[in-house]
Amino acid sequence: MKRALTLCAAVLCLTMTLAPTAMAAGTDEVEVCYPTAITQSEDGTELRKLYDLGPEDDPVGIPRSDFEQDGFHYTLTDLLRQELPEYEERQHTETVSLQSANKDMASILALLPQEKEFVTDDGYMGTLTLQLDTVQVEVSGYGSSTREVSATRSYPNLANQDTANIPKSIQDNGRTLTLQTIDWQTDNTATMDGYALGDRFTAVATYTGSATSSYVKGYTVTADYTGTVGKINLDRVRFVAIFEGTPLQPVEVAPAAAFNWAVILAPIAVVALVGAAAGAALVIRRRRESDDGVSEEQVQG
Repeated sequence: MKRALTLCAAVLCLTMTLAPTAMAAGTDEVEVCYPTAITQSEDGTELRKLYDLGPEDDPVGIPRSDFEQDGFHYTLTDLLRQELPEYEERQHTETVSLQSANKDMASILALLPQEKEFVTDDGYMGTLTLQLDTVQVEVSGYGSSTREVSATRSYPNLANQDTANIPKSIQDNGRTLTLQTIDWQTDNTATMDGYALGDRFTAVATYTGSATSSYVKGYTVTADYTGTVGKINLDRVRFVAIFEGTPLQPVEVAPAAAFNWAVILAPIAVVALVGAAAGAALVIRRRRESDDGVSEEQVQG
C-alpha cells in the first residue's frame, strides 16, 4: 500500500511539472481565422464561410471540423481559394530634372510637357500634371576658352632703329602682352649727295598675348509633377469553406405506459369493504347485547 501511494505521488509531481511546458507549447499554435461572411442555402443543406486573408494570415487557421447549427450537422466538403483584386490610389509627386542650353522660360517650357505618364518604383501608375510654380533653373556648370589678343604701340622721334629703346612687354586691359614685331618708319629725311637720309624714326611695335574667358555650359531645370496614381493589388486571398448539412434526427421518446388505477384502487376497495363489514358486525353485536340485557331485567322483575 505504501509503495502504491509513493508511485501516485511521483506521477502527480511529473504531471504538474509537464503542465507549464504543455501550456507554453500551446502558445505556438496557429491563430484561428474568423469568417468575414456566412451564407446558408434556403433548405439549410449547404453553408459557406468566407475568409478574406492578407499576406500575414495563415489559411491553416481556418476551422475544418464538423459542427451542429440550426438543426443540421455540417461537414466540410470543399475549401476554395480565390484571388481578390483590390484597386488602391494615392497622391504622388514626381520631381523631374533635365538639361537646357538656354535659361529663358519659353525654351524651358518647350522641354516640359503639361502632363506626363509616370510609373512609381512600387508599381503605381497615373497621369501627373506640371506644377509651374515649382520650375527652377540653375547653372549646371562653367567652361573656359582662350583666344589670342594683340595691341600696337608707336614710339616716334627715335634717333636710330635700336630695339633697346622699345619696351619688350606692355599692359593692355589688365593683360600682359609681349613684343612680337617692330615696323620702323622714318619721320624726317635729308638729301646728301643725292641720297635721302632719314634722321628721325618711328617704331610701330606689335604686342601679342592670350585672353581666357569663362562661359555657362548649360542649365539644370527641375520641376514637380503632381497627381493621382493607382494600381491593382493581388495580395489578398479569399477562402470559401463549403459545408454540407444533414438534418439532425429527432430523439424519439417512448410513450408513457397507461396508468392502471385498478391496481391501486382494488386493494383500497377491499380494505374499505372489510372495514365496512367489520363495522356492521360490530353494530349488530352491540344491538344484540343491548337487547339481551333488557330481556334479563324483565325476567328478574
